[in-house]
This record gives sequence, C-alpha cells and structure tokens, in this order.
Amino acid sequence: MIKVLGIDEIVYGADDFDACRGFFSDWGLTIKRDDAQGLDFETLNGCRVLVRRIDDATLPPAIEAGPTLREVVWGVETQASLDHIADAIADAPGFVKQGEGNTLRIGCTDPNGLAVRFQVTRKHEVQVECALMNTWNDKPRLNQRSPIYERAVPIEVGHVVFFVKDVKATERFYVEKFGFVPSDRYPDRGAFLRCAAEGGHHDLFLLQLPEPKAGINHVAFTVRDLHEVFGGGMHMSRKGWDTQLGPGRHPISSAYFWYFKNPAGGLIEYYADEDQLDEHWEPRAFEPGPTMFAEWAIEGGIDGNTRRQKNAGGPAGKFLTEKR
Repeated sequence: MIKVLGIDEIVYGADDFDACRGFFSDWGLTIKRDDAQGLDFETLNGCRVLVRRIDDATLPPAIEAGPTLREVVWGVETQASLDHIADAIADAPGFVKQGEGNTLRIGCTDPNGLAVRFQVTRKHEVQVECALMNTWNDKPRLNQRSPIYERAVPIEVGHVVFFVKDVKATERFYVEKFGFVPSDRYPDRGAFLRCAAEGGHHDLFLLQLPEPKAGINHVAFTVRDLHEVFGGGMHMSRKGWDTQLGPGRHPISSAYFWYFKNPAGGLIEYYADEDQLDEHWEPRAFEPGPTMFAEWAIEGGIDGNTRRQKNAGGPAGKFLTEKR
C-alpha cells in the first residue's frame, strides 16, 4: 500500500540568487547552503527548498520559460511504499532510480512535463505552540491573549499548484499511480488532490486555463495559525516584497492566505486553518470565479509599518469613534 505523507523537497531553477537568498530568508526559512551552485533552505520540520541556477544541466527540463519550479519530491512512509511506487511507474516517461539506501529516490515525468520524485520522508515531527480560538461554544483561551507574530517561521511546504495542459489526465495519473485522493473540483478546469484519504484539504491543485499551458502557479507554506499568516505577511511587506493578494480567506478549503510574488518563480503563500478531511468526505463541484477563490481578500496587502491597507494612510492617533 502506498502512503504519501506530503512534500519533502522542492527545487527551483532561478536567475537571481541575491534576490532569492534575501526573499527566502525573509520568508522565515533557515539557510543550510549558500555557494555559487545553489542555495538550500529548510522549514521547521526539515522540508527543503532548493534554488539552483536556471541553466544547471543537472536539473530536469523546465515546464515553462524563466524562473520556475523544476522538481517536486514527495515523502512516503516506508520503503514498501517506495517499492509500490517503483512498480507503478516503471513504464512511465522519464522513469529514474537515483541513489541507494537512505538516499534512494524513485521518479518519473508527470503528464504536464514536471519531474516528480519520491523518497522515504526525511522530515521530522515538530511541536509548536499555536493560538487557541475562542468561539461561542468553546472558550479554551482563558486569561491569555492570542499571539502577535513579528514574522513567520513556516512549518513545511504544504501544497503546490500548477497550471496544466490536461487536468483530467494529470489528475488520473496522480490518483492511479500514487494513490492521491480527490477533494473537490472545478469540473473540467481544476482538481484539488490530497495525498491520502485523511489529511488537509489539498497537497496538490491542478488548474487548466481556457488556453491550457504548463507552469507553476504557487507554492504554499503552512504556518501555525491565522495570526502567523498576518505577522509573516506584514514582515514581508516591511522588507519591501510585493503582495499579489492577501490577506484573505479561501471558501473552498477554509484556509486563510497571503500571496507574494516570488523571485524564484510563480507566487508563494502563507496559509493556515485549512479543512481536515477523511475517507468519508465526498468531493464537491464548484464553478470557478473570484468569489470561489476568495471569500474576502485585500488587494495589494497590508503595510507592515502602518498596519493598514497599503496606500490607505497610517493611523492618526485618534480613536475611530472620535468625532472631533
């Protein structure tokens, strides 16, 4: 039986190492390598983000021009899972078997042209303090305030989103070869997939545009809670990085988000509080549109210094209810 646990590693091909170094450091990742050939970063649980030269001959072919994601490495629970995957993709395009023992990776090329790899997971468990939410029925936060974060420290790479040329074929590939499970769909346009029946709403989202193309849409990093989404986003704003959209909330997955433009390619997202699903979940169908993407969202983001929407002006030192 195949049991995929999530993303272990992503690899970008980029052309501006200085920008990428500053960006991912500000994003909250720990730098592990910095030399002329590459940058290596890690999240709290050991999920790796690698940046390589765009013309690095060791990288798999790009699915689009310019800086972009070149490889996604998924972690599995056991060697037995890895063996099952090897059998399932032995005749798939681009089949590779790299390394041995603890470094063994199995992979192939998916129908969208992306290099997909699998390994026994190298991530580790982490325990972090998270905000408690008081509701009308339950009030677990007693005599304490919720946290305020000055910046984010992402726990892991939670999901990836790609533009695909054939959403049905690509969804079928991940379901049949790797055991991914459909969560929800935009019929004929989009597929939200999770690695296993029990887990977060999606680990992979495939999106087919009216004029189909292959490319990265965004990579999403899981943070502790809603407050860390805000704190991380405002820190990035203070550092001068550009918001694409956010903060906001997705109605389909219920997650809170904040998207930034990523110098390594595509967009990048902080998110928290997504729906958790199990084998009893029935996939739903939605018509794609702005209100399906975001229940609410702030265009241009929040200025990290004024704590107000960008270009809205800073606080004047008066209470909002003050008349004079």
